[in-house]
Amino acid sequence: MSDAVIKVENLEKHFGDHEVLKKIDFEIKKGEVVCIIGPSGSGKSTLLRCINHLETPSAGKILFHDVEIKNTQKSLSSYRSKVGMVFQSFNLFNNMTVLENCMFGTTRILHMDKAEARMIAIKHLQEVGMAVFINAKPSQLSGGQKQRVAIARALCMNPEVLLFDEPTSALDPEMVGEVLNVMKNLANDGLTMIIVTHEMAFAKNVSTRTIFMADGYVVEEDKPEVIFNNPKNARTREFLKRYMED
Repeated sequence: MSDAVIKVENLEKHFGDHEVLKKIDFEIKKGEVVCIIGPSGSGKSTLLRCINHLETPSAGKILFHDVEIKNTQKSLSSYRSKVGMVFQSFNLFNNMTVLENCMFGTTRILHMDKAEARMIAIKHLQEVGMAVFINAKPSQLSGGQKQRVAIARALCMNPEVLLFDEPTSALDPEMVGEVLNVMKNLANDGLTMIIVTHEMAFAKNVSTRTIFMADGYVVEEDKPEVIFNNPKNARTREFLKRYMED
């Protein structure tokens, strides 16, 4: 038995003749915060979607506690109840209130009774500073508020791992900080997280390990102080140099 929570082995993903992911190997241990950075089109979001089986890998394996995730409804439902995902577009139910959004998974998937589900939802909404909005609909919220509700909803499932797919990319600049602060607090609490992000300062300061991807490959992975201050690969140096200039 390895001590990896999630292990990605020899992962490939093709869309027709287009090879998006090429023999990806890495693992995530409990309590790690792994940030995945790289240029647009490098396969970062596709990798995250494969880890959650929103995209079916073309080859290779995703293992959770050393057990391969099978592409069956039963296997995927069990896995996704433990590995949550926060999307860049929030994916809230617009016809439900904030509270109903946060209770949906716990009542429908975990079969929790409504009183307990409500208590858990309010607890996590308080953590992200959104408890005062429990009766609001998503259309009444700002982008930053919607994303904090989406994070609270994911936390209600008590996940072992939380995946974030560019959680601030759809936000106005002044709203980015409020979401990153919530994520920073989760990291400080020891939640295992895999984060695809273009927020380089966040990746440098919060991640325990940083992965740089380009052209469908993991080009380099190391502690953030190595990746950002002394990258070994020329492609990483070029990307970070361009980012610093921007």
